[in-house]
Amino acid sequence: MRMERMAGLALFLVTFGSVAAAGARVPSDNDHTLQAMRDEMARAKTRLELTIPGTEQPVRPYYVEYRLLDVEVREVVAEFGALLSNTHTRNRVMNVEARVGSYKLDSSNFVSDDAFRGFIGPAGSVGIDRDYDSLRQDLWIATDQAFKEAVETYSRKQAYLSSLARQSDIDDFSKAEPVQFIEPLETPDWTSRNWDQEARDTSAALRAFSQIHESRVTYYLVYATEYLLTSEGTEIRQNRRFAAIEAGMSALADDGVPLNHFYAAYAARPADLPNVETVRKGLNVAGTELMALRAAPPAQDYTGPVLFEARAAAPILAQVLGPALNGARPPISFTPVMEQLLTNLGGKSDWVGRLGARVLPSRVTVVDDPGAKDFHGTSLIGGYAVDDEGVRAQKITLIENGNLKGELMSRRPGPDFDQSNGHGRAAFLNDAKPTMSNLTFTSSETLSPAEIKKKFLDTCRAEKLAYCLIVREMDNPALSLMHQEDFSALLASFAGGAGTGDRLPLVVYRVYPESGREEMIRGSRIIGVNSRALRNIAAIGNDSFVYNYMQSQADGFAGTALGAFGSAQSQSGLPASLVAPSLLFEELEVRGARGEAKRLPLLPPPPMGVTK
Repeated sequence: MRMERMAGLALFLVTFGSVAAAGARVPSDNDHTLQAMRDEMARAKTRLELTIPGTEQPVRPYYVEYRLLDVEVREVVAEFGALLSNTHTRNRVMNVEARVGSYKLDSSNFVSDDAFRGFIGPAGSVGIDRDYDSLRQDLWIATDQAFKEAVETYSRKQAYLSSLARQSDIDDFSKAEPVQFIEPLETPDWTSRNWDQEARDTSAALRAFSQIHESRVTYYLVYATEYLLTSEGTEIRQNRRFAAIEAGMSALADDGVPLNHFYAAYAARPADLPNVETVRKGLNVAGTELMALRAAPPAQDYTGPVLFEARAAAPILAQVLGPALNGARPPISFTPVMEQLLTNLGGKSDWVGRLGARVLPSRVTVVDDPGAKDFHGTSLIGGYAVDDEGVRAQKITLIENGNLKGELMSRRPGPDFDQSNGHGRAAFLNDAKPTMSNLTFTSSETLSPAEIKKKFLDTCRAEKLAYCLIVREMDNPALSLMHQEDFSALLASFAGGAGTGDRLPLVVYRVYPESGREEMIRGSRIIGVNSRALRNIAAIGNDSFVYNYMQSQADGFAGTALGAFGSAQSQSGLPASLVAPSLLFEELEVRGARGEAKRLPLLPPPPMGVTK
């Protein structure tokens, strides 16, 4: 069915009226959002249909979903003690999804070469006043458009599948028990802290480093109310909140090669963010390391033992385990190029179809628990009660004694599991995907930091290497690179290898085994840290580190190795936590220095006082 035929489709939807669903409830908090969604859903379920010319049976949606996000954001940005911006915004955005067909085969999970688009799409902004009539009008038009698009996509998908010799027998969508979860509306609590002054005071710490060319310290405070209503009967209104302090900084080495560093702190609410003194200390560490990188020699090609201290091991695991534990089936693509792209980025799990097989060392257990609040007193930020598809969160043992026992599942079935386990997560109304929440990586056999370093040095001596490498921190270019063109250039050279194990370390030291002397190097890239490499970890520490971070939900990133490169500022980040110890690999390949030199400034930096 082509677009010109779409114009001949007759849409039978009664004009907008005030018919209310039976038994509808009037909210006591003057929030008419759910009421408007219920009433428009009642019409869509019973009266929405298309008659396609040449057919006798009208087409109706078997599933309709309304999602709405009411989000209030404060963002404060400062540089070297001076305030750059202070914004406070509130928006309400909606998204309507209609599915045509059945749970077995429907209009979803298909990347087409074209699709019908009308003058108004199924997503967009709505009024912030929670007005009943205005929202119903928006839902009416959005439902109309979502349904038309679903009919068009379903036709294209059927035509494509009919050309295949063998079709998948995996369902497109899983059924779920309806959930009613209505939380009281939460009033944003920005606390009595002066965020403008805190941004000034913390960013002023970087005035001590005159060789820093550019820096940004951003305080990002978010309160949101999420609404979900489905034709299955699910009704949800839940509160979301998080807060972040993210800083990026850049400099040039003496040879002109660009260098970057970052600092990040996350909390479940603004009041829990670290105080000024703590942030200043963290920025001072990052600035000191950046200055050390300026003076450090470029990395050389290396093959041998690599020790990831816990601070670096957790980000590595976030990049590798994110796609490996995703149990959903990837979308069907009209073009093989798209399927290859998903594979290259790590969006297709290597572990699907391997239930019961050993995928990690036999002493390792991995658990994801959305209900966990902290780990040994350190807060975890990835928790929730109900996921973004209306399924209650579940604690899942994913790997037990090294063997694969479970996978993260959304309502998109996969080869191993056909039901969601409450891990369908999304940010800013993106499509929900199987995503980690609070994941812990533990081992029944561990070594102390001193013991694991001794084993590392012993291995280095046994191989008669002049030096070996310790990684103390991994890069997050979404934070350390402050300009989109720099980020895009990095992805152009890096993204294709992310799925096969290319990793970007930030703070790396050469360790000379005979003397124990350490020397920082810059610009290396680690090759081959993928799910297969994890199976042969040589030693695991007992120094578990809580890594709170933002998982990117941007298109092309979510569910892939690039998902760990997230930021709060893009409004596409999803709070997550990963707890992991130090990891020793007996042999990894490390490539030498990366980065093209730029012209150095003609004049030295101007004098800058440490305090303003």
